[in-house]
Amino acid sequence: MSDRIAAAAKLAPSASLTVEEVLRVHHWNEHLFSFSITRPQSFRFRSGEFVMIGLPGGEGRPLLRAYSIASPAYSDELEFLSIKVADGPLTSRLQRIGPGDPIYLGRKPTGTLVADALQPGKRLFLLSTGTGLAPFLSLARDPDIYDRFAQVQIVHCVRRVSDLAFRDTLESQLAGDPLVQDQALLQFHYLPTVTREAFSTEGRIGALIDDGRLFGHPLTGPDHFDPAIDRIMMCGSMAMIRDLQTRFEALGFREGSNANPGDFVIERAFVG
Repeated sequence: MSDRIAAAAKLAPSASLTVEEVLRVHHWNEHLFSFSITRPQSFRFRSGEFVMIGLPGGEGRPLLRAYSIASPAYSDELEFLSIKVADGPLTSRLQRIGPGDPIYLGRKPTGTLVADALQPGKRLFLLSTGTGLAPFLSLARDPDIYDRFAQVQIVHCVRRVSDLAFRDTLESQLAGDPLVQDQALLQFHYLPTVTREAFSTEGRIGALIDDGRLFGHPLTGPDHFDPAIDRIMMCGSMAMIRDLQTRFEALGFREGSNANPGDFVIERAFVG
């Protein structure tokens, strides 16, 4: 254990946090980055869950925020996707971390963006904006998802092309993934869309639903959402979630939870 890790460990409330080490940091552009940290052997989570991440704060108290886990449940490391906020209490500092730096990790992951919160179905739509992609990166690399659903589609809506984090990985249909590459080649689809720059697909998710582009080839089935076969997860901006939630409920979709699985789920901890 390095001196910096040991020093941070002395400040961490051991009952709720562990001190991990930053392994890698990737800056996608001037306001988006991802980072990987060590994973305790005792840390278990379900794909789609979030956990508290933080740094030492004032008066020896950790400064913590909830972050969705982007890495698959079988990974030896934990990966996260974050925006950069110049005056953000945590992100203004978090964006400057580097390999070897200490970071706090909560011991208890949780969340509702999990397969257990959905009823069985045929098509799974993972609808995201911005860093809302993170939990779906974990879910798309979970072998159990491909046993539960015949088709899995990530829709990622961003402002600029450079905001399409992990684009190469997703466009390759997760090629090289040790556990899901064969299933993903047949069952996984990726639809990136951009709102403020020219791109192959442009427009917000609602517009893609309205004109049918969200259901285009290679996705098969009806060119509309059907509560009999479709299941939906949403993560990202509150405006997107509220708009689409209203649409889906009007179509007869029922919101699910860990205790009562349904047709669609959102992460209530993030949207209130």
